[in-house]
Amino acid sequence: MLKSLLMATALCVAAPAVAQVAPFPAAFKTQEIATNGTTIHVRVGGHGPAVLLLHGYGETGDMWAPLAAALDDDHTVIVPDLRGMGLSAHPAGGFDKMNQGRDMQGVLAALGIQKFDLVTHDIGNMVGFALATQQPDRVGRFVLIDAPVPGVGPWEEILKNPLLWHFRFGGPDMERLVAGRERIYLDRFWNEFSANPARFDEKSRQHYAALYARPGGMHSGFAQFAAFDQDAIDNRAWLATGAKLNMPILALGGEKSFGLTMAVVMRAGATNVTEGVVPDSGHWIMEENPAATVKLVKAFLESGR
Repeated sequence: MLKSLLMATALCVAAPAVAQVAPFPAAFKTQEIATNGTTIHVRVGGHGPAVLLLHGYGETGDMWAPLAAALDDDHTVIVPDLRGMGLSAHPAGGFDKMNQGRDMQGVLAALGIQKFDLVTHDIGNMVGFALATQQPDRVGRFVLIDAPVPGVGPWEEILKNPLLWHFRFGGPDMERLVAGRERIYLDRFWNEFSANPARFDEKSRQHYAALYARPGGMHSGFAQFAAFDQDAIDNRAWLATGAKLNMPILALGGEKSFGLTMAVVMRAGATNVTEGVVPDSGHWIMEENPAATVKLVKAFLESGR
């Protein structure tokens, strides 16, 4: 279990000449929202109670298209690209997750959203956790999928494993090494953290590699990891006050990845945690088993009605 846990922590609108992944429903609109010193690319569609979907490293908000299509009949679905990722702007800094939580506050304010549910994956878990600690009364239900949260639960044990060399991989020389070789770098994660790498299909790989190859893309990706030390400090300071998240939480792990350990992580920072497993899947749940992921997420969100 521990090896699988550690391997999992590596953490549709495209630019011209970018291969297409599954599209969002045609009624979804995109907009650029200026907030907190940057500009966030956001997809919005559907009607009803709001749900905010946050992606992780190696992907963009495009990963959520199948879930967005399943939710938009009775939810207003909001899907941003995180700071410095996808089609959002690439600012020089501000990649600590508390600051990115403020990015999301700005997005929600621009859209006039007060209450919302959260569904997050990978680095999106970390941003979502920060947002939930900042404004817990606004979050109805929270689904976190297959990645730890800095400073919460077994974080230090996770960091000791050599598989996580990429957490410290960054800086100008590393950016020069990866420049023009973004696909080689990203293939490592798509392959090694999948139960079956073939399920992360070639069109998706081309699509995401081209987005990360945009000017500033890899720099911003490395900056997400470089901020982990500060993220851990911030989360531990919050936990030290005796605070915990009290909204209903679904902690999902891929069967061949985090598995039930995801719930162990979240019980260190929350009081009302339901555990779950995405069957026949590694880390990349929306590529490897989207049907099961959608079913689990949708059932949990609907159980709050």
